[in-house]
Amino acid sequence: MGEAIERLAHFIADAPWETIPKSVRDYAKLVLLDTLGVILAGSIQPEVAAARARLTTTGGHGATIYAPGAPTSDPRTAAFLNGLAGRSIELCEGHRYVSCQGAVQALPTALACAEWLQRSGREILAGLIFGYEVAARVGAGVTARPLAHQNGQAPLLGAVGAGARVRGLNRDQTSLALRIGAILLLTPGYTNAVAGATALNVAGGMSGFAGTLAPELALAGIVAQPNAVEEAFGQLVGDGFRPEAVTEELGQRWEITRNYFRLRACCNPMYCALDALEDIITEHRLLPDHIARVDVATYRFAANMRDPEPINYFAAKYSLPHAAAALIVRGNAGYPSFTEDAVRDPAIAAIRRRVAVREDPALNASVPRLKPARVTVTLTDGRQVTRLRESARGDFQEPYGEDEVRAKFRELAGLVLSPASVTRVEELVDRLDELPRLSDLVVALAL
Repeated sequence: MGEAIERLAHFIADAPWETIPKSVRDYAKLVLLDTLGVILAGSIQPEVAAARARLTTTGGHGATIYAPGAPTSDPRTAAFLNGLAGRSIELCEGHRYVSCQGAVQALPTALACAEWLQRSGREILAGLIFGYEVAARVGAGVTARPLAHQNGQAPLLGAVGAGARVRGLNRDQTSLALRIGAILLLTPGYTNAVAGATALNVAGGMSGFAGTLAPELALAGIVAQPNAVEEAFGQLVGDGFRPEAVTEELGQRWEITRNYFRLRACCNPMYCALDALEDIITEHRLLPDHIARVDVATYRFAANMRDPEPINYFAAKYSLPHAAAALIVRGNAGYPSFTEDAVRDPAIAAIRRRVAVREDPALNASVPRLKPARVTVTLTDGRQVTRLRESARGDFQEPYGEDEVRAKFRELAGLVLSPASVTRVEELVDRLDELPRLSDLVVALAL
């Protein structure tokens, strides 16, 4: 049996709440608040609402689906639907150093299990924090396949870790749950994104489902092979696994504090180019009529996001031409710039065709530590302005402030909640570790 996975499982099961520094607990509340806002906003996407209607027709109870008019459901369905919603609008946070959207795949499990089992707010936070440890640390050990998207892979085990912690599994049961989870890993590809295939978000929702399922299978006595995690990531869904990365500074370095937040509703590798373009627009006070052409040179992965005619809102989130055009026309690349209305906006469509994206091999050398882009704007009078950015706003060199993250939550939550409810939810999350039960928060989120 792999020693590293066993150490991680024992840590998840045994570490007392007091082990977590207060600064980490407080930061986790901000991550939870941000993720909750993303789930609420994602719940009104048409395909999410349609899936919810179909999956709740047979009833069930025990956990809340955070969506307008939604019934309660069984914890697995609730975790699935909340995870699907959170993934759908491309505004969930991520890890700075590992390809991992840990919170949006672990939190739905923690919320569903905590409500079902009547756990405290402290236990929800612990589930999120320790689940994030599993997601990021397993992700750090994986050598990913070139096309593999992390949805439903390492973060799925993070959801299992969250479920095991909230469920109260002991160290051996937690180890077994993680190894059972390895059997449930999925194979989503990045090609889904540029194709506008929202099936990619289903993989994120399946993490919530697996996070609630695997601990129950462990308690039921389902048997998993000793090296299931190492084999799955080293030979099946991945091309290698470094167990030493799993336990590096375990208990000293808290992975949730190494995250980044997102304020632009599009794929993170595009952020540098958008920041450079925004710098140029702001500095020179440019209007859409001033811009004849935009040329973006960036690193290999981001350069693939070059389609000027995205087929739907989801494909637009992976289209640098669309994101740049929306920024030019609407002044932002937030949630409203990636709706179906925005995709069909003729003003945005016209400028998309003036945006060219190419790979610059020289910019590949600094990836993944940096994700650089160089943007050249050609004006209608023939002048050109160029700006190079090596790292994006929101990354480790220039993180977003807490006030910006809270403003994002209020905007997204306000799409489905009343202003009074938005304020109430924020207040409750800020003192979540004092709540004896999740019910107060659930009532505030009643839609």
